[in-house]
Amino acid sequence: MITLALSKGRIFDETLPLLKAAGIEVLEDPEKSRKLILATNRPDVRVVLVRATDVPTYVQYGGADIGVTGKDTLIEHGGQGLYQPLDLQIAKCRMSVAVRDGFDYEAAVKQGSRLKVATKFVSIARDFFATKGVHVDLIKLYGSMELAPLTGLADAIVDLVSSGNTLKANHLVEVERIMDISSHLVVNQVALKLKQALLRDIIEAFASAIGKSTA
Repeated sequence: MITLALSKGRIFDETLPLLKAAGIEVLEDPEKSRKLILATNRPDVRVVLVRATDVPTYVQYGGADIGVTGKDTLIEHGGQGLYQPLDLQIAKCRMSVAVRDGFDYEAAVKQGSRLKVATKFVSIARDFFATKGVHVDLIKLYGSMELAPLTGLADAIVDLVSSGNTLKANHLVEVERIMDISSHLVVNQVALKLKQALLRDIIEAFASAIGKSTA
């Protein structure tokens, strides 16, 4: 049995065509079902629904054999114990710094300065500002990042940006792009040895669907 960890929403939806290329179809819509384990058309493959941030943990510790997760989540997790064969080029967005409209960001990030930054991506934010020689006080938040600059909680936020419409609606501006983000395939290293044939078939089907080689 192969267990695939996915999170609901965009990653799930954009993984479905790749699964289809591997001959796998999920039999239930996660938005309509309350089940957390979904059957597929193959008796040897099932899908478990977990929070996006938990996908690497489930795969690392064997709760799942394989998973799809964003590059941002992988960086924050650290990637320990995971084989990462493919960038699937799905669920694309970017990690950026944003501030309230009118805030003098250039003056605030001069080398040696100090900045209050709200984010749930603490490792990414810390490393980014360290390369700029800027000291940061990191404030970890889990939702509504846009509120932080508007209420004075932080000078800036580091967050995922897709269209940028949410920033504009809240009078924030994107001032720096840190990195492009897409979703990656991750595999449990023990499972790759014990279930090699099954997992290789799935990995190669995914690779073929996105036009990449696993060689």
